[in-house]
Amino acid sequence: MGDPPNNRIFLPPERFGTISFPVSLVDYLPVLLQVILAVGMGVGILFASHLFGQKATAGKIKDSPYECGLAADTKGETRYSVKFYVTAMLFILFDIDVVFLIPWVLTHRDLMACGINILWPMLFFTFVLVAGLVYELKSGALEWEK
Repeated sequence: MGDPPNNRIFLPPERFGTISFPVSLVDYLPVLLQVILAVGMGVGILFASHLFGQKATAGKIKDSPYECGLAADTKGETRYSVKFYVTAMLFILFDIDVVFLIPWVLTHRDLMACGINILWPMLFFTFVLVAGLVYELKSGALEWEK
């Protein structure tokens, strides 16, 4: 099978102690820059909102949303059906499934070259998610007419 390249992270268990990975703080510079950028954007948006936003309330009529010159007939708080939340949770569930499957697909060949069989655990992971989807379909969670 040959020796795996030194820059690979995934190793078979019998090779854990044989290859060293020198890591320096410079390797974490992109992560640090991304964290600084994210925090900076958050603080910048809050500062811009405070700087350009509404300073004080002008009164109930002035602060109400403008609706073609007519007074608003509702409070603006609409109630949503639970079906919207169930659908959103299912979307997030399968979105996370893709987040786990894409890196697996991209590294599958390298894992197999190192002797790590990852196919069966990923098939089990996908089977559990598909079983959950079948349960949701059979229980009627996605039927809007109910």
